[in-house]
Parts: sequence; structure tokens; C-alpha cells
Amino acid sequence: MTKPYPMTFEPILKEKVWGGRRLERLGKTLTPGASFGESWELADLASTSASGGGGGSAVSIIRNGPMRGATIGEAIARFGEDLLGGAGMARARDFGEQTGAGRPVFPLLLKYLDAREHLSVQVHPSEAYAAANAGAHLKTESWFVIDTEAGEMPDGSAVEPTIFRGLRAGVTAEDFASHIRDGSVAGDLLRERAEPGTCCTLPSGTVHALGAGVLVAEVQTPSDTTFRVYDWTAEYARPQRELHIEQALACIDFEDAAPAAPVDCRGGGRAAETAYYTIDAVRDGAMLPEGRAVAVMVYEGEGTIEGGGVTVPVGAGTTVLVPAACACEMRGALRSLVVGLV
Repeated sequence: MTKPYPMTFEPILKEKVWGGRRLERLGKTLTPGASFGESWELADLASTSASGGGGGSAVSIIRNGPMRGATIGEAIARFGEDLLGGAGMARARDFGEQTGAGRPVFPLLLKYLDAREHLSVQVHPSEAYAAANAGAHLKTESWFVIDTEAGEMPDGSAVEPTIFRGLRAGVTAEDFASHIRDGSVAGDLLRERAEPGTCCTLPSGTVHALGAGVLVAEVQTPSDTTFRVYDWTAEYARPQRELHIEQALACIDFEDAAPAAPVDCRGGGRAAETAYYTIDAVRDGAMLPEGRAVAVMVYEGEGTIEGGGVTVPVGAGTTVLVPAACACEMRGALRSLVVGLV
């Protein structure tokens, strides 16, 4: 019988009006002339929103080894705790029930995002909102900044690479709603210069936007529920998309809307620790011990991940799921994120 082994996946690429071409630096093959904003590296969603993931399902396909061509869901069904570990498998069952998938689902969604333009100002369901509204799923996420460059507005003005997250002190729900209507809501958001090697975590209920010029690795819970309040249509002459103002106002905590400071991981170390996952920034080689499943997102360099009798070549843009039943080692001059299931 096939044993679990380090698995790689076919990327799921998403064209976006706000995207660019920098995903090519991460080894992605992009259609000429098109703008790509997202590469979904490891996904297991039975459905996505039409204005988010594009509608339909988004389930990763294994690209190496004996399970090549199978889905991540089929691998979970086959290997269970040997693949995800006890805690990871329990979380997979929980998310399967919450999302109505009817089976355990991989309990994280891993992506790369290339923002050539500002992304929409948005918020994901708070715990209270998700509990009261069937079909609204929590989405806690972290952005690890890989690269930045100056953005540009249609009028030619330069834009500092920025992350918008949280609200200025004193902004009320009434202020926020009024500023959505008059187009000045971006002024209510706290903003910080995006710095490569730093990581921001955005708990569900945090209003945020990724700014132009920023390339990030995103780790999040498996949800595509997004409430959009501002889409920069005037600034970028974009087509108007649906807004979800009432839902967003119900999710934002206006009494405690300022998030924690970014974590500086330029020298390595713990980048994020949530109830759902941990992220460690790792430079060069490292041992990946048995007992806990991890996903490795390599964003720079070349090397290998070895374990379970398998050697997997890795380079910029390779994402590898390392099974809990496999002691593995990363080798080479690599910069990567090691994402652990909690």
C-alpha cells in the first residue's frame, strides 16, 4: 500500500483586474497579455464566491508521486491522520462540517497574491456573524510580504507599497458608513508601509486591503466569504462589483479595531501563531519532525525536501505538504514559510 509522502500540487491561477505578472517570478506559467492576481497553492473548497474565487470548486490536484492526478481530498480520505496528524484531522472534520462539504477538508488555504493595484477594502465574518448566519465562514489570514515595488495610479502618480488594516481610533460605524457612501472610506483605515520579510495577521472581523505594489504569501482558513465595502472603482475605472456594506458593518468591532503590529521575520523565526495555524520563516535547511503535518511554501532559492523515501526538488513557488507520518529534511539555499496545522 502506498504510504504518505511529501506532495506537490498544481497551482490554481486566477486572473484579476488588479493583478500583474510577478507570479512568473514564483515559477507560474501565465497566459501572455493577461493580469494574474492569485495563485492558489493548496486549496480544498467545494465552492467559492463568484466575485472571489470565481465560483465553482477549487480543489488542488497532486502533481507528483503515486497519488499524482488525485485531489487533496482523496489523499486525506486515503491517509487520514498519517497525512494530517491527529489535530489536523480533527480540524479537517470540523471545517468539513462547517462548510457543508460532507467530508474532511484540508483546513487551510495557501496562496500567493500579486497586487499591481489596490485590492478592495473588505472584511471577513466575525465569530458572532458566522454563528448567526449559515453559509458565512470565518476567515483568519496572514500576509507574509515577499516583495514590494512602487505602485501607480491611472493618473501616473506613484503609490507607496502599503497594507491597509484596522481602523483609526474614534471611527464609528456611522462615520464608516458615511465615508463608504462619499468615497472617502480609505481615510478611515490605518496604513503601514509594506516591508519584505514582515508578516501581518488579520483575524476575522478586521477591515483591510492589500495595497498596490505588494507581493505576499497568504495563509488562511478555508473560507471564501468576503464582505466588500470599497473597490477603488473611481480611482482605477474598474467595473463596479457588488458591495456588502450591511454585512461588513455587522462584523467590524468599532471599539477594538486596531490590529497587532507586523512581525519582523527578516532573520527568520515565528511569523504568526493563531488558533488554526502557525507560520515560521525559515532560511536554508531544517528538519521537519514527525507527528505534525506542515506545508512548506518556498519563495526563494533552490533545494530539496527529502523524506518517506522521496526526494522532491523545490524552488521559488513550490509548495509541499509534508505528512505527519514522515520525518523530512529541507536542504539547500532556501527561503520558505513552514505552515503548521493546529
